[in-house]
Amino acid sequence: QVQLAESGGGLVRAGGSLRLSCAASTFTFSIYTMGWFRQAPGKEREFVAAIRWATGWETASTQVADSVKGRFAISRDNARNTVYLQMNSLKSEDTAVYYCARDSRPYRALTTRTDDFDSWGQGTQVTVSS
Repeated sequence: QVQLAESGGGLVRAGGSLRLSCAASTFTFSIYTMGWFRQAPGKEREFVAAIRWATGWETASTQVADSVKGRFAISRDNARNTVYLQMNSLKSEDTAVYYCARDSRPYRALTTRTDDFDSWGQGTQVTVSS
């Protein structure tokens, strides 16, 4: 069973930074695209960032949502089976529960579609005060 455990959420003032981590286990991490999604109260879950699978010394390509472009960055450490979301210049509208997710298929081209991800963490709350 896929296990994804997010951490790093919390309360931060607008303009501040947080780094989320997602520790993965029980599967071959390097061959799956990983993503971050978020869900604010009363809203649907939305894509935030994704990072393609990568093996060896290959650099994984990434994609981020337009709403966070230039402020958020996704990265991965295959040796630690961990994916990160660095969030800078946080705004009140970034307040949400953030979820880590795994693509349902290994070696797939980078995807941002929620339906392409079938394994999810429990989520971590990020609250940005204005």
